[in-house]
Amino acid sequence: MRQVWAQGCVMAVCTVIGATAWAQSATPGLLGNAGGIRTDLSAHGVTLGLTDSENLLGSVAGGIKQGATMQGVTTGTLEVDTGKAFGLQGGTFHITALQIHGQPLTPAYLGTLQAANGNEAEDTTRLWELWYDQTIPFAQGDLKIGQQSIDNEFIVSQYSGLFVNTMAGWPLVPSADLYGGGPAYPLASLGGRVQLKPATNTTILAGAFDDNPGGGSFSDDAQALDHNGSKFNLRTGALFIAELQYQVSIKPGTYKIGAWYDTGTFPDQRIGTDGISLANPASNGTPKMLRDDYSLYAVADQTVWQSTADSSRTLNLFTRLMGAPDDRNLITFSINGGVTLAAPLIGRDNDQAGLDFGLGKVSNGAGGLNRSMEELIELTYQAQATPWLSVQPDIQYVINPGAGIQLGNELVAGVRANVTF
Repeated sequence: MRQVWAQGCVMAVCTVIGATAWAQSATPGLLGNAGGIRTDLSAHGVTLGLTDSENLLGSVAGGIKQGATMQGVTTGTLEVDTGKAFGLQGGTFHITALQIHGQPLTPAYLGTLQAANGNEAEDTTRLWELWYDQTIPFAQGDLKIGQQSIDNEFIVSQYSGLFVNTMAGWPLVPSADLYGGGPAYPLASLGGRVQLKPATNTTILAGAFDDNPGGGSFSDDAQALDHNGSKFNLRTGALFIAELQYQVSIKPGTYKIGAWYDTGTFPDQRIGTDGISLANPASNGTPKMLRDDYSLYAVADQTVWQSTADSSRTLNLFTRLMGAPDDRNLITFSINGGVTLAAPLIGRDNDQAGLDFGLGKVSNGAGGLNRSMEELIELTYQAQATPWLSVQPDIQYVINPGAGIQLGNELVAGVRANVTF
């Protein structure tokens, strides 16, 4: 634990030094133009990106035990404008790789359903996304084919993305109910996605993907089954997802409704293959499998106030709610929502502050095993220390961790640092 806190102190010192040296810099990334390399590549349609997120989080009270861990992820991207590079107009080729390192806090210290850090994953270097996107001019849209992580486009809340807890990224319903958490960070699946814009304020997203990135049974560790992201599984069920987005302009806001449908098989939450309740000591403990699964969801992001003295200062509300059938899903309902304030302090136009609330309800079947709901409150402040570095102190409080597995309420505190190279 001392080593973890020492690493955190080093990160803090580097942050202060970086902020002092670069506070007035207009350079968008730490490496700037890299000696003109970025400009040269851009002229040929090539864009390189490299970011790093480091998370020092500690369990201060409650949970399994107290302690701290440090975990991070380095993300590298290569994107090619095929019009500039090859003369194929309207095309984009994209590849993303992840280098995940460190120890996640949640499994060993917290035992929560809503992981404390949205970057938590198993240590590895893996391919994440590999796709080609082609615009469709006559349809005002585009078609994307390849290995995709659908959390980059579906069920996305603009304002929820500020927060550190995983509930703010990929919601709890798909995380708990789909195979391996679905084709979402750090996993992806082969498939296709179409985007259409029938009106200036309306967007339709629809896609079909393999539902099982790891290709194993429901209880298998999908990340371990596809450790480097090169499995490209197409031998299991299909996941269909569609979303309608509507934008309002009086005060900027986006509203989304959507649904996903999975053709795979899912474990019954109450009855075993022997027909006996899984809560019965005489049960064989193996759930029977039920065909197909689905979920409905809604997302809202709305600016409710903008300062007349400083247009960058806005107050924004958000919410995301999802529901799924009770008999075949561990989580039947999840919601997160809250408020963010952009430019909260004078002279800090690029900072953000926010308060988030999350709730996950365990199904009645699994609830029969003495489980119910888990609730989360998160308070965070993201400070843009330099154009390439943000530092984000974060506090989380979890009520009924694990939804009733007899853990005390938890207090989690720490800091996230994001670097753009």
